[in-house]
Amino acid sequence: MSHTPHELAEEFPDKVELMSQLKQTDAHFARLADEYHEVNRVVHRAETNVEPMEELAEVDLRKKRAALKDEIWAILSKA
Repeated sequence: MSHTPHELAEEFPDKVELMSQLKQTDAHFARLADEYHEVNRVVHRAETNVEPMEELAEVDLRKKRAALKDEIWAILSKA
């Protein structure tokens, strides 16, 4: 288990400028990015035991984060 936060800028370093543009021009992308950030923060806080949670809840959140990341990547790869 990694305790490294999975920020979008670190996940897609070559797409930082595009993500910034899309956040301003695409409401759906902005919502996805915000939701990813919120879920990612909760996962990171659980992994570092700042706010521990049950393992199954943490696994579900990681799956949700991965699904959001996949959806964000789909948008980035088409833009």
